[in-house]
Amino acid sequence: MPAVEPPSFDSKAFLAGVSQRPGVYQMLDETGGVLYVGKAKNLKNRLSSYFRDSGLPIKTRALVARIRDVQVTITNSETEALLLEHNLIKRERPPYNILLRDDKSYPYIFVSDAERFPALQFQRGGRRRKGRYFGPFPSSGAVRESLNLLQKVFRIRQCDEAFFRNRSRPCLQFQIDRCSGPCTGEISPQAYAEDVRHAMMFLEGRSQTLRDELAQQMDAAAKALDFEKAAVLRDQITSLQQVQEQQHVSGLSGDADILACCQKAGFACIHQIFVKGGRIIGSKTHYPKLALEVSEADLLAGFLGQYYLQSEARPVPPQIVLSHEPAASESLREAMVQARGRQVAFLTRVRGQRRGWLQLAQTNAQQQLDSYIGNRQNMHRRFVALQDALGLDAPPRRLECFDISHSSGEAPVASCVVFDTQGPRKTDYRRFNVDGVTPGDDYAAMRTALRRRYTRLKKGEGQLPDILVIDGGKGQLTQAEQVFEELQVDDVLLLGIAKGVTRKPGLETLIMGGDHREEVLTADSGALHLLQHIRDEAHRFAVAGHRQRRAKKRGSSLLESIPGVGPKRRQALLKHFGGWQEIGRASIEEIAKVSTISRSMAEEIYAHLHQE
Repeated sequence: MPAVEPPSFDSKAFLAGVSQRPGVYQMLDETGGVLYVGKAKNLKNRLSSYFRDSGLPIKTRALVARIRDVQVTITNSETEALLLEHNLIKRERPPYNILLRDDKSYPYIFVSDAERFPALQFQRGGRRRKGRYFGPFPSSGAVRESLNLLQKVFRIRQCDEAFFRNRSRPCLQFQIDRCSGPCTGEISPQAYAEDVRHAMMFLEGRSQTLRDELAQQMDAAAKALDFEKAAVLRDQITSLQQVQEQQHVSGLSGDADILACCQKAGFACIHQIFVKGGRIIGSKTHYPKLALEVSEADLLAGFLGQYYLQSEARPVPPQIVLSHEPAASESLREAMVQARGRQVAFLTRVRGQRRGWLQLAQTNAQQQLDSYIGNRQNMHRRFVALQDALGLDAPPRRLECFDISHSSGEAPVASCVVFDTQGPRKTDYRRFNVDGVTPGDDYAAMRTALRRRYTRLKKGEGQLPDILVIDGGKGQLTQAEQVFEELQVDDVLLLGIAKGVTRKPGLETLIMGGDHREEVLTADSGALHLLQHIRDEAHRFAVAGHRQRRAKKRGSSLLESIPGVGPKRRQALLKHFGGWQEIGRASIEEIAKVSTISRSMAEEIYAHLHQE
């Protein structure tokens, strides 16, 4: 009997759901073994380069031919992506990674505090010398540039011991005011030790004095129209930002499992991150099947019991960091204590490094669930389920959904999103700025948007859908019926989807166009999941368009449309980061370091700046 050929990897369907954020990818073969581990500033762009039609080297073509799956882990920054890549390569030793780096390949900042007059130096290699090591850092350029800046500000020597001990007069560094001259007694040991202490406080992330001073200088230079000097200062602030960047992938110590769950459109995802010795060594994504709409607390409780207590091969970690408090958490924790033989801590309110890990897990859970929902095979099954639920002769091929977004009637925007059997067709999405209607009149806004959309389609400027989904009840559905009657569009099925009294997912009511017959589908229905997905996507697209229009109308940036971010906070952000571009690149943790920005405000700013 001939061997069964393993299914090929559907790169087109995979790339359609890949995020454009930084992260790490693992390419797997048919047995699940890791072929290659890589990092990317933009995951979608990097992974797309592997699957182009031509121009690939022979080795890359051989790698691509063996790929059967790709696992993606999103990180907050390129720094975290590089360090996670390093950890995974050390653990997995994939055959297509030629260079297997170890800790010695990363640069450190070294302070020889065992000496009477310590030096501040660049260090790469083994850590055999006595002193303090700060790092590892991913960018040697940023380390060297920042050492140069620290030398200017704190005037700490950077020469080696042989040079230092054989000076009879100060060197050029003293003459240009980059060293305080401890070699010839130009500064007292006490004053020099104070400068060293300040530099180490900065490297530990416990002082903002230097960056605030640079920000003030940059602001003064810009006001004086000395833009060249302001740009130099901005670049220095950026370098300091990179050096001081908090690392979530590589930390100090601790073993833990991080679990975050996410629910959407009738599906659930639990993303698990494994931390050993303070370093992320891997991750795994689970998609538990939901028979009914359950809470995150019940979902995590069920997963913890099945994953850790039903298999002796899975060790129970000393700490489990969770996005939600699991149901019956105390009894569950006691059972895990018995299984481990030692104490186990459930943590939900965490700070610092653990909060960074949890944020990574939550981001990955959301992104992986979006990718899973948009999977081509899953999407096809949901279209077939919608055919059965509506009693159609054939599965629909194209769906459109409309939604309206505004703020108390200001800057209303209507969205139109399009799905086919491949998933969302974002190139066919449209937005309509709605003018000339009474503020807050959603019915009039819906009529205006529908009339503009389907007048064009009726003229042959696009493709009519098989089903038009209206986010709303009978009132909104009636507006669509009136517009279709006016335009004589009679070959499109109208369908309203209204939230139930509790407005919880899974309890929606379907309203059929024409007779307004109502139907309620089961919470595990693929048809309902499809309708929830397209409705949520229409809402997201409408809200994003409304925020952009409102910001433009007010003559302001997107940041100014965030409630609570006024002129003082915007100025503080600019001083801290040196420019709008750096704010867009910053993680939530970095934004929260600004003195006037709380953690919740940082999350709000990050969400607004990273709308996809």
